[in-house]
Amino acid sequence: MTIDPIVITGASGLIGSALVELLGREPNDGEPIELRGTSRDPEALRRSMPQLSASARWPLTSPAILRGAHAVVHLAGENVGNAPWTTERKRAIEASRIEGTRSLVQQLGKLEPSERPKVLVSMSAIGFYGETGERVVDESAPRGEGFLAELCERWENEAKEAVAHGLRVVTPRMGLVMSPKSGALGAQLPLYKLGLGGKLGSGQQYWPIIHLRDACELIRLSIDDERIEGPLNATAPYPVRQSEFAKTLGSVLHRPAFLPAPAFALKLALGDFSQELLESRNVVPAKALAMGFRFRFERLRPMLEDLLDRR
Repeated sequence: MTIDPIVITGASGLIGSALVELLGREPNDGEPIELRGTSRDPEALRRSMPQLSASARWPLTSPAILRGAHAVVHLAGENVGNAPWTTERKRAIEASRIEGTRSLVQQLGKLEPSERPKVLVSMSAIGFYGETGERVVDESAPRGEGFLAELCERWENEAKEAVAHGLRVVTPRMGLVMSPKSGALGAQLPLYKLGLGGKLGSGQQYWPIIHLRDACELIRLSIDDERIEGPLNATAPYPVRQSEFAKTLGSVLHRPAFLPAPAFALKLALGDFSQELLESRNVVPAKALAMGFRFRFERLRPMLEDLLDRR
């Protein structure tokens, strides 16, 4: 039931490019879905993504590309996964999310009410919950502690300002997106292929993972289902302990995975970013499951086999 046009900020990123591919091949009442995108290099974006009907430079300086759209999917922002987190790096991450989202909402407010999108899907992250240990948390849990937790709360609050302009706002709290191209999986693949993989720290911490395809499908659900508002955990139903992740990835690649990375070494190498790898986040997608969403990949092994074509 997806309705067009749809504007995707950060369309050239990992999730953005996958979402353009997904939506671009699905008809809407028999017609292709009209997609528009933003990027720091809009010309290069149009060349690489012919599915887009229009592109604009990010950050936006006018609301033109938003006019008449049904939905905006806001993915633009500095990559949190680039380590280490220096003071300067943290400032860049913070500015890209807080100021970028604030600017987007301001541009939406410049449109006439009849021209405004119906829904804003503005990305957040499971870092909102901080360290959860063994405790299972869903969307009702309070904010945790730490840089990313505080950032996510402020980030979501900026997006919620769009409610005053008549938009339904959804803030998917994205888990660790599994893709061989980037993220937690992509970064570790070279080591694992050499047989140099292993658990990180104790390995007992929970990682809330999600297949890239399921992440995109949850975004589409957020656009389509008017019952969904506010936070939405974008994670598979079964978080995995990091030691299980290491063991399973090694098995799928037919490589050993017995070289651990001690917590102190990760802290020395990655600084504060090491917390994102060492802290436990036992997060479940309660809202998505309650809405009847069916994950294509609920568990780790079939997820990795699909992504790495090892079935």
